[in-house]
Amino acid sequence: MADDFIISDAGTGALLLDVAVDGAFDEGRQARLLALADSLAGADGVDDVVPGMNNLMVAFDPLAIDAGAMRRRLADGWRTAAAGGRAGRAHDIAVAYGGPDLLDFAASLGLTVDEVVKRHAGAVYRVAAIGAMPGFPYLSGLDPALATPRRAVPRQGVPKGAVIVGGGQAGIMPITAPSGWHILGHTDFTLFDPHRAAPATLAAGDTVRFIIAGVER
Repeated sequence: MADDFIISDAGTGALLLDVAVDGAFDEGRQARLLALADSLAGADGVDDVVPGMNNLMVAFDPLAIDAGAMRRRLADGWRTAAAGGRAGRAHDIAVAYGGPDLLDFAASLGLTVDEVVKRHAGAVYRVAAIGAMPGFPYLSGLDPALATPRRAVPRQGVPKGAVIVGGGQAGIMPITAPSGWHILGHTDFTLFDPHRAAPATLAAGDTVRFIIAGVER
């Protein structure tokens, strides 16, 4: 049986394990990746492990372990990895729903604004990975009825705190930056503070619930 993963070099001291199937995100595979990341963290020769969306980058010391041995360890680890119960933290995040996209977003799905808000706030999300920009959470668990392709033309400046949806995922903007995701609301929740020992508030494996703080139409 052919392997269901690809391992690529990411420089002289890092490897990237990609387990995505046909480019689609898989929650079960992500849980296995997080378990694998936990098992590798702190292992001899391993400097860092960084989970992505159905991928895992492992930085290692090539003077302590050669790339071939690290590649075999990573491959064997994935083959035997089982979805573990990473004990993430739970976060309730207040959202003021509204903004430039909410009305059109609801209309494009054949839903009312209240239905969109109820579905968005009714889910329990899991932080699949932190990436794209400092502290940005890729949130799985979006109600499938709200899954929508990203905007054809990205905005050049989506504001910090924007609560957004893109494809089958949800997210929150930690800083003002370009994005093609749809804006459904805003939160004052701080996602990233470079002055803290752990700058990112959320981490892979955490859960998030959105609390309705108001709806602007």
